[in-house]
Amino acid sequence: MQPVALAHASRLINHGPTVLVGSAHGGRRNLMAAAWSMPVEFTPPRVVVVIDKSTFTRGLVTASGHFSLSVPGRALADVVCTLGSESGAEVDKFERLGLEAEAGPVLGLPLLLRGCAAHLECRLIEEPHAQAAYDCFFGEVVSAQADARIFTGGHWLPPTAANADLHTLHHLGAGLFGVASEAVQARQLR
Repeated sequence: MQPVALAHASRLINHGPTVLVGSAHGGRRNLMAAAWSMPVEFTPPRVVVVIDKSTFTRGLVTASGHFSLSVPGRALADVVCTLGSESGAEVDKFERLGLEAEAGPVLGLPLLLRGCAAHLECRLIEEPHAQAAYDCFFGEVVSAQADARIFTGGHWLPPTAANADLHTLHHLGAGLFGVASEAVQARQLR
C-alpha cells in the first residue's frame, strides 16, 4: 500500500457509473457529465448528484426544480468527456454534438435517444444547506427506464459482446474511464 493524496481519496471508492445530468428551463437545455451520484433512498426512490456552483446546469436545475440522470454506455465515451469539459452557457451541446433527444415521459426533460443504458427523471428536493455547502442536489425519481439489453427484471445483465456499447462508464480521472468487462457470480459464505 502507498499513501494517496487526500485530493484523490474519493476516486478510491467512486466506481459508480458516470451520469449525464440533463436540465431544461426557459427554452434552454443542457447536458453535463457528473462522476458523483448515488441512490439515497429506496421508497420513494431518491438520488443525489453533485452539481458545481460554476455550471450552467446548476442554474437550469435550480430554476426548473427538475433534472434527469442518464447512464451513458461505452459508445458515448467521447461525448461524455466533451460534455464534462465544455459549458452549455453559450452553445446548445445537443446541436453542437449532433445528439438526438426526446422529451422524458413525466417531466419532459431531454433524454438521449441512443447510447444510454438508463434514464431517470427527478424532481428536485430542496436542501438549501446541502446545495450551498456541498453542491449536493437531491431528487425524487418520478420516472425510470432502461435498455433491456443491459438491464431487465430489476437487475443489470452480465457484460457481453452483444451489449458492449451499453457497458457503463466509470470515471477514473483525466478523461479515462473504466468499463465492466465481466460478471462474477458470488455466493454467500457459510
